[in-house]
Amino acid sequence: MQADFTQKLLEWNFFHNNRHMPWKGEADPYRIWLSEIILQQTRVEQGWVYYERFIKTFPNVHALADANEEEVYKLWEGLGYYTRCKNLIATAKIISEKFKGSFPASYDEIIKLKGIGPYTAAAISSFAFNEKRAVIDGNVQRVLARYFGLSTPTDTNEGKKLFALLAESLIDESSPAIYNQAIMDFGATVCRPRNPLCEQCVQSNDCVAYRNNFVSDVPVKQKKLKIKSRWLYYFIIENDDSVYIRKRNGKDIWQNLYEFVLLETDAEQENSAIEFLEELLQHQSYILISTSKIYSQQLTHQRISGRFLHVRLKKKLKLEGHYALVKKININEYAFPRFINSYLQKSF
Repeated sequence: MQADFTQKLLEWNFFHNNRHMPWKGEADPYRIWLSEIILQQTRVEQGWVYYERFIKTFPNVHALADANEEEVYKLWEGLGYYTRCKNLIATAKIISEKFKGSFPASYDEIIKLKGIGPYTAAAISSFAFNEKRAVIDGNVQRVLARYFGLSTPTDTNEGKKLFALLAESLIDESSPAIYNQAIMDFGATVCRPRNPLCEQCVQSNDCVAYRNNFVSDVPVKQKKLKIKSRWLYYFIIENDDSVYIRKRNGKDIWQNLYEFVLLETDAEQENSAIEFLEELLQHQSYILISTSKIYSQQLTHQRISGRFLHVRLKKKLKLEGHYALVKKININEYAFPRFINSYLQKSF
């Protein structure tokens, strides 16, 4: 059964797999690494554009390591999960300085690098160095769970071990890179999360889930995400065509990105927002130019909602919290989170 699965998968890849991506078939570990980091928690269609921008701006790991960090964050703007970008910069410096620009050539060494987990290490070692390492992402787990009829939750220790061992046993000895790309493409285009192409699938005759009519029930996850709700009031405080911004440096969402003056509350509290503003402004007069509609953004574990209040002052403020005055015309030079950019794109 396992040998048949691998053989049919490789035949499907040779005759039917037409999925095109700029990094597909790539052997340069830098480009593979870059594509994998960008694609973590990012749709291929969105990541494709960012990948091409990064390659054009930073054609090799030395260029990325030597870049101004603000430039890297600005280029990353809109992808979200900014810890990925922070780790990308840190690892580029390590590879550039410690390894003289050459990626470690084995899984065991690659996985030691910052921001690189088992999946990314397997992808780099397999695609760049043809090491026999199975790449296991959501697509692979779904294909294996359906084909072998596995109900063990994928997010448990037992499930992770089971899927890892099974994936390793299936990988083609002579061409691990081709096999890994094939099973990921198969999961993305045929054995899809919703509306899988079971009637056209070359594996359907032996697929346990298909034969027993429970395709939509696997793979199984045990844990349910707990979503935290947060409400943010952002104050765009303007003075002489400049506004106050600061960089977020705490261990929270959007680290190293910029923001306006912030008040966080448990829920929408307009009176509290005005009281905060007037106390912040030391009771000097101001003009409230606008109060925005409610903006929202869904993160993995958090639901962010809030409003933007645009205020104009005659006198400068001395604000605590490392705020700086920057010209409104230069605001696009700074990297903001998507939540703030949604407002800026319509209002600045």
